[in-house]
Amino acid sequence: METELKPEYDNRNSFYKKARVIHDNDRITLISYNTEVAYIEGGKAVVEDTYSATTLRHIKDFLKQNSLKAETKEQILKDYKKVF
Repeated sequence: METELKPEYDNRNSFYKKARVIHDNDRITLISYNTEVAYIEGGKAVVEDTYSATTLRHIKDFLKQNSLKAETKEQILKDYKKVF
């Protein structure tokens, strides 16, 4: 199932359909500007990168809506950045 990410923690009224969330079994994926930027699977979040200021806003709201800490870019990358 795919839905539009609606701001709950951001002061914007809308993300203007630039951010979508895909629910697929145990995985929730955030798509920002047609790029997969983050996902939550098995209760663990992974952020690919923050890309732009707007995408960072999408990521912060996505994480907070899923009861995860999302304060600064540095904290998000430290806690959730995908490591190869």
